[in-house]
Amino acid sequence: MVTVRTIISVAASKNWFLYQMDVNNAFLQGYLYEEVYMDLPQGFHRQGEYKDTARVLMIILCSLNREKGVKDLGELKYFLGIEVLRSKQGILLNQRKYALELIFDVGLSATKPATTTLEANTRLTTVEFNKLTDDTVDPLLEYICSYQKMFGKLIYLTITRPDICFTVQVLSQFMQQPKRSHWETILRMVRYIKRSPGLGVFLSQTSATQLTAYCGSDWAACPNTRRSVIGYVIKLGDSLISWKSKK
Repeated sequence: MVTVRTIISVAASKNWFLYQMDVNNAFLQGYLYEEVYMDLPQGFHRQGEYKDTARVLMIILCSLNREKGVKDLGELKYFLGIEVLRSKQGILLNQRKYALELIFDVGLSATKPATTTLEANTRLTTVEFNKLTDDTVDPLLEYICSYQKMFGKLIYLTITRPDICFTVQVLSQFMQQPKRSHWETILRMVRYIKRSPGLGVFLSQTSATQLTAYCGSDWAACPNTRRSVIGYVIKLGDSLISWKSKK
């Protein structure tokens, strides 16, 4: 998705039109039983060098549309669960519909939203850590699949929600043996998402020529492994295109 965000940020900065298409699955998964030869499309001189990109793109799309079952879906507004909203200031990517479905599926539509993803001074630990400290207050979950399913949904939401990346990274440590505290943290995250389900990433229309990266670390912050927690963000111009939090 970093590539997608980068392309859309460039399109926003240059005020380019964005369109989408759908290709027949049979074409994508078909087998080739003979050798295929191809000439460079008009405008290309050699690999990596070309001129008149717009005309080349039109030729490729027309060829696919005639022979390979390509459906024109018009201007890019919604794809892969991501809503694309355009204004004079730039393009907003969000997953509002996906977030609302997630909130409904877990049964928290009527609950009060949370202001943060984690409560203050929360320490999420493993089962092994609890054995060493003789902690029996936090039992294992009976249905592990529920935790794993919700975690998978939250991972997909990080495509447009960098604000939940750190907590999702923390919860990834407990996929095999989740405890009650881990499940309660997931529910709190869903309540946090409920506070602003339409929150997303804004790709500015300002110049996108400079690439900037920021990183930070918290030394030995993980209570289970004593490893440092590292996070980074990458911006193209004023647009956030990549982010991650990891140990």
